[in-house]
Amino acid sequence: MFPSIFIAPSTPVRRLLPVLLASLLGACASVGPDYRVPETPVPAAWQAVSTVGTIPETGDGLARWWEQLSDPQLTSLIEDALRANPDLRSAGAALRAARANRDLASANRFPTVGASTGVTRSTALGADKTLYAAGFDASWEPDVFGGARRALEAAEADLDATVADMRATRVSLVAEVALNYVELRAYQARLAIARDNLGSQSETLQITDWRAQAGLVGSLEVEQARSNRDTTRAAIPALDSGRAAAEHRLATLTGRTPGSLHEQLSKAGTETLPTLPPDIALRIPAETLRQRPDVQAAERRLAAETARLGQAEAARYPSFSLSGSIGLQALGLSTFSGGGQIARSLAGAVAGPVFDAGRLRAQVEIQNALRAQKRAAYDKVVLTALEDVQNALVALSGGGERQQALISAVGAARNAALLARHRYNAGLIDFQTVLTTERTLLAVEDSLASADAERVTALIQLYKALGGGWSPSEGMPSQITDGRDS
Repeated sequence: MFPSIFIAPSTPVRRLLPVLLASLLGACASVGPDYRVPETPVPAAWQAVSTVGTIPETGDGLARWWEQLSDPQLTSLIEDALRANPDLRSAGAALRAARANRDLASANRFPTVGASTGVTRSTALGADKTLYAAGFDASWEPDVFGGARRALEAAEADLDATVADMRATRVSLVAEVALNYVELRAYQARLAIARDNLGSQSETLQITDWRAQAGLVGSLEVEQARSNRDTTRAAIPALDSGRAAAEHRLATLTGRTPGSLHEQLSKAGTETLPTLPPDIALRIPAETLRQRPDVQAAERRLAAETARLGQAEAARYPSFSLSGSIGLQALGLSTFSGGGQIARSLAGAVAGPVFDAGRLRAQVEIQNALRAQKRAAYDKVVLTALEDVQNALVALSGGGERQQALISAVGAARNAALLARHRYNAGLIDFQTVLTTERTLLAVEDSLASADAERVTALIQLYKALGGGWSPSEGMPSQITDGRDS
């Protein structure tokens, strides 16, 4: 280690010290690599765009995408979740901690000044004596090689990453509420279909029983009709269990106890799926990557590790410190202004590694490896983002084709079931045909309800993949709300 150097107050060097220090600081710069945003190749346009009826969107149309679904209850649930969700409140607390850490890194670059006062009372040879003392001391470590500046850069990048994490939590939360809401409505629709078919199958059982009593059919047909009805009845509890689970999940997401939303979500006339908008807001790939908070967070973490690499490099160089103090002692408060004794001191020190068996070099290598990890993580997040959008577009396109085919199939199945029942009552066909048409009708109606929900789900997943749910106009980290409890 370099030796400490004491500079007496009376030496002329102290007058030259500020000049020498300013020259030294001006000649040095931050060591380590300067961060540059990595270049990432992206496709010029999305595939399957023309098949889903989308339009380009470059404004803030994704910020409140759920309002395009024209479902006031869904909008209300999302607003409740944004106010009360525990995950979002936790993200707000993490943001406050990141801000405080940034402020700490900034404060470390400035001098520290302290003050002290004291009173000493003593008795000697029968005389009481009171000694009053006051003093100030200051210390400072000039950031010659930029270690503190790199630490501040890292803390600011960490803050930006935490802001992006909070936005990502918001994006996921909004999508999660919407997905569970659609799942709830899908279960309610499937329950209604199952109960309607149960009623029709019960009528068929009753008719078959009457025909058996009249000797027109045997007990085989009656048991087949009963089996068909009871099979449908057995499916209802499982569907109701799925409905309840989605309802309970929505309550948890909005910060409520499970079961508290039952009355609100079971009102007659509201058990319908959200409506798909005629046009879909869609950004081009490059804009999507700038919009997605998880991509922003990964990029900022790469910036933070790059800054920490410079911080590790700076630790291999000497460090400088300055300290000074001034004190005043007097026998009375009235003598402080003129009769007291003044003590002054000014000291400077230089310290640096001489031999550490390669510890600092190893720390630099560790930081290089961490930086490489963050770069790989950033590349993965970018590729996953592009994949998410493409998958959602394909699902939305294929869901539309499946939905149209099932609409046609449901119409045909209803006609077939009605004709089969009439012909069976007239004795023109056997009972097996009636059973087949009833089972087919239940299956295709259930499939259509699922397909309707899957198409809305695909749209929600598309908006989530595009990073929808927050607005770029929200501002810089210092302007972002952190969910602090009032």
